[in-house]
Amino acid sequence: MIRLSDEQWERIRSHFPEEHIADGRPGRKPISTRRVLEAVLWILNTGAQWHMLPQSYPNYKTVHRRFQTWCRDEVLRRVLTDVANELRENGVLDEEESFIDATFAMAKGGGAEIGPTKRGKGLKIMAIVDRHGLPLSVSTHAANHHEVRLVQLCFDFYMIETKPDNLIGDRAYDSDPLDDELGKDGIEMIAPHRSNRRKSATQDGRRLRRYARRWLVERFFAWIQWQRRLLVRWEFYPKNFLGFVQLACLIILFRRF
Repeated sequence: MIRLSDEQWERIRSHFPEEHIADGRPGRKPISTRRVLEAVLWILNTGAQWHMLPQSYPNYKTVHRRFQTWCRDEVLRRVLTDVANELRENGVLDEEESFIDATFAMAKGGGAEIGPTKRGKGLKIMAIVDRHGLPLSVSTHAANHHEVRLVQLCFDFYMIETKPDNLIGDRAYDSDPLDDELGKDGIEMIAPHRSNRRKSATQDGRRLRRYARRWLVERFFAWIQWQRRLLVRWEFYPKNFLGFVQLACLIILFRRF
C-alpha cells in the first residue's frame, strides 16, 4: 500500500477540503481525504483501472469522483505551486538555468486535446525543469502541435514567480520569433540551430555549452514515467490526465524535503 508520511500530509492538507456529511444523516460515514489521495497515488503508481483498487482503500467510485473534483477545481495545481515555492525559498530550486522539452504519450481513451501523429494519436507532456531537474512547469497538449508554439502555453503553468534567465532546448526550439518573444520577458532561449537553417546564426557558441546539460530534462521524464499511469492516457478528460502528471511531479518534489 502507498502511504503519505505525516509530514507530507501536513504540508498539503490545507488545500484538500474534507468531505462533509451532516450529523445524523443516514448512510456511510465521511471518508478521510488523506485516504482518498493515497488511493489515487496507488492508481498513478500501478497504472491499474479504477475498479481494481484494493479493498484496503476507499470505494473506487468515491476516489474517482473526488479526484475529478480536484482536477476540475485545480486543487493539485495549487498544491504543486505551493510546494515548489517552498522549495525555492529553501534554496532547493534554482531557476537561473532551466531546460524545456516534451515527451509523447499514447492516448487510447479518446477525448479532447489528442492529436494524430506518425506514431498514432496521442499528446505531449511539456515540461520546464531547473538546473537540478526539478519541475518548474508541466502541461499537456495535443501531439500534433509544434513545440515552438507551445512554449508560451507552458509558461501559463509556471509554478514560481521568477522566470528563468536562460531556457535551454533542443533543435525543435530554434526559432527567431520565439527568441524575440521570450526576450521581451528577459529570457534567453538557447538552442542549437537546425541543419537546414538558411538565416545567419544567432546563437553564441560559448553559451551553447549549456546544452550539454540538457539530459536533466530527459531524466525528469524518466522519473515521472516510473508512474505507469502516465505511459498511456486512458482518461477521457485532459484535466484528469494532467492531474496525474501533477501528482507525479509532487512525488519528485517531496523527495527534496
